[in-house]
Amino acid sequence: MITMIVGEVANFIAYAFAPAVLVTPLGALSIIVSAVLAHFILKEKLHKLGMLGCVMCIVGSVIIVIHAPQESPITSVQEIWIMATQPAFLLYVGSVIMLVFILVFHFSPRCGHTDVLVYTGICSLMGSLSVMSVKALGTSLKLTFEGKNQLIYPETWFFMLVVATCVVTQMNYLNKALDTFNTAIVSPIYYVMFTTLTILASVIMFKDWDGQSGGDIISDICGFIVVLSGTILLHTTKDFERSSSFRGNFVPVSSTLSTRLCSGNGDSKFDEEVPPPPEEVCMRRQ
Repeated sequence: MITMIVGEVANFIAYAFAPAVLVTPLGALSIIVSAVLAHFILKEKLHKLGMLGCVMCIVGSVIIVIHAPQESPITSVQEIWIMATQPAFLLYVGSVIMLVFILVFHFSPRCGHTDVLVYTGICSLMGSLSVMSVKALGTSLKLTFEGKNQLIYPETWFFMLVVATCVVTQMNYLNKALDTFNTAIVSPIYYVMFTTLTILASVIMFKDWDGQSGGDIISDICGFIVVLSGTILLHTTKDFERSSSFRGNFVPVSSTLSTRLCSGNGDSKFDEEVPPPPEEVCMRRQ
């Protein structure tokens, strides 16, 4: 828990110094570290395709870092407020809130326990808003520590309230998704949706790609796709290892026993009757 808190604090600080287009996709590196540590410490076998997924995540991350956009300097939280209240981003926020309400009140009671996209969709939509608020709050605190007090502005406290609301909602539905569905299914879907929506929100609000050439933007997108592919491949092979190890220890049931298990009134008890000797079986066949 201590290392997890330290990691989240470091992630929070990273958003204050770098654009979200760069910070969010690099979260895939934590998946690589956990997979490698599990291989050596927990003795979990890392499949060859899983190793390929790790390499793809590293290559994609390097591409993103090389072609990452330069963040424009921000001198006050009021500048961030102007970005957050521009019509394009307000349209995005309104769409996100409307979709979250539809998912929570309409789809969640009906198909939340059968469709993994419901819970992960809520987490991803709220996560994109939480990252934008975290970046705004982190920048405000950075400016405050530099001697430009931003705590006197109500916008700073508003961003803090939005962070708390979004994070609580996000964690609530993420726990529901993990309790209901397999982690190997939830993790890649959540990572893909969350990262995509966060990059979209950052591009709209902070205009991260303004001033970049078309080649840099295409390289960023390609690096992002490589990271997503490696993440999905890594999680898929982890689940494959579990299922294959289960199948390796599975002993086939005889046809006679299978018939007994499936016969009757659905009773799962074994038939205690002793099978007839081979001679009697031969005489019955004759």
